[in-house]
Amino acid sequence: MLAEAIKTYQKRVDAVLSEHLNQLDDAATHLKAAMLHGALLGGKRIRPFLVYSVGDMLGVNIDALDKAAAAIECIHAYSLIHDDLPAMDNDALRRGQPTVHIAFDEATAILAGDALQTLAFEIITAPCETLTPSQQLAMVSALAKASGYQGMCGGQAIDLSATNHSINLQRLTELHNKKTGALISCAVELALITANVPKVQYQLMMQYAQSLGLAFQVQDDILDITASTEELGKPQGSDEQSNKSTFPKLLGLDGAKACAEQLIQDALSALTKLPYNSQLIADFARYIIERRL
Repeated sequence: MLAEAIKTYQKRVDAVLSEHLNQLDDAATHLKAAMLHGALLGGKRIRPFLVYSVGDMLGVNIDALDKAAAAIECIHAYSLIHDDLPAMDNDALRRGQPTVHIAFDEATAILAGDALQTLAFEIITAPCETLTPSQQLAMVSALAKASGYQGMCGGQAIDLSATNHSINLQRLTELHNKKTGALISCAVELALITANVPKVQYQLMMQYAQSLGLAFQVQDDILDITASTEELGKPQGSDEQSNKSTFPKLLGLDGAKACAEQLIQDALSALTKLPYNSQLIADFARYIIERRL
């Protein structure tokens, strides 16, 4: 059921993204091609999956979730394009394909990331019969916070400053709660806003999301050591080569695995207190630390 749902939601968000991108005029075809390359290069579509699966669990019509799913994937795609640049992580491979600055050029990659970021807010603010203006405003606020200084960008800045330096577990956790966890939590939050859930249920779902987001990063750190370049779709051992602080580096490989397992148990514990059939997102939580890519 989980594998089928992942594929279904992958196809759906890809179709929505493709529609929005192909609707752009051809005034800057080189930039448009770079945006398509960066946004439709494949990938797990973790964040759209969470938008759709949490929204479905809460009884939201799937059509009402398309904008949120596409918008958050635009933000994620932009972040990857910029992360891969020589000034950041300097990666030539993403999802087994050339990164945008390699396939095109650095200037185009910067612009493609910028344009995908702004497209996210264009998508999420477009008139929608199933969402009130106040809901859309709340979604804009959540997405902006998760992707900016208080979230992803702030986390990336901490990550860059920590390269070639030793940081403690508290600082590493803060880094990844922002850099990776904030956008994953935001995916859940967008679905919650769409569903107008009560405060208590909202808080429990955000506990699930925060634990899941950090577990995802811990597993990424583990896979950087244990998975092959072919499985990862990017160079194996890139974190170690860049001298980055990681959970296995601080805790050891077994310690990192135990940390990821505890985080997933925390996520699952939050779900048990909810009055919904949360089996799909519970299975997804297990998948997060069992995946090989």
